[in-house]
Amino acid sequence: MSAPAGPPQGRASQTPERAQPANCAHPLPQEGGGGEGTPVSALDRTPLLTVEDLHTYYGHIHALKGVSFEVRQGEIVTLIGGNGAGKTTTLHTVSRLIKPQRGRVIFDGTDLATALPHEVVARGMAHVPEGRRIFPQLTVRENLEIGAFAVTDKATIEARIARGFDLFPRLKEREKQLGGTLSGGEQQMLAVARALMQEPRLILLDEPSMGLSPLYVETIFDILVSLNEAGKTILLVEQNAHMALGIAHRAYVLQTGQIVREGEAKALAEDPAVKDAYLGE
Repeated sequence: MSAPAGPPQGRASQTPERAQPANCAHPLPQEGGGGEGTPVSALDRTPLLTVEDLHTYYGHIHALKGVSFEVRQGEIVTLIGGNGAGKTTTLHTVSRLIKPQRGRVIFDGTDLATALPHEVVARGMAHVPEGRRIFPQLTVRENLEIGAFAVTDKATIEARIARGFDLFPRLKEREKQLGGTLSGGEQQMLAVARALMQEPRLILLDEPSMGLSPLYVETIFDILVSLNEAGKTILLVEQNAHMALGIAHRAYVLQTGQIVREGEAKALAEDPAVKDAYLGE
């Protein structure tokens, strides 16, 4: 399997040094209130996603205990926390893969209480799951075509595939290659490109750097920044807190199913408790 020919170009000089994931060895005390929001005045402060008092269970296990947060138009918002904090469960609940026992998910002004997962996608929300979940026995092109399952116009599908190849030239080189033969970084690119086939307004990304080399991590994060600059709103769950806080506008810290910190990403990156628990400092 091929590796990138050279280091990616982009915002390397602005990116925090890559850190190994760290579990929360020292639980954070809960705080009331929140951050001041994004300092970027150009962002629309209208919430695109509002999550209110989510309670989600796995059998008798109370996984989410009153989780509330919002994602505004044009933001990158990240959820950070240790293993088992509830980050993936939060994304699954938001995208309706799991139904909460209590609470509301409001997307673009609509309560998703009765929405099925495919209906959530049709409304403009895409979910790139942990582990990528591409179809290994299908080609790169076929994976992208499946991403446009709700689109009937062939010309539109072809135009979106072409845009995906423009964003990820390496996928164009492997257009006829089976997804299962791609490297981990290439599979992550394919998972993101497939999500973009529906032209979503909000992209949920679960651990996009997991298992990737530093070179591919840098590439993926550069692309997330580019997507955001092009108008995409992103909700990011990421084990690499250094990288996530480095590109996000705002952040929330999850601990045992509860939000215990929130605020501007830059401020949280300098919070001594956050640095000690999640940044390895």
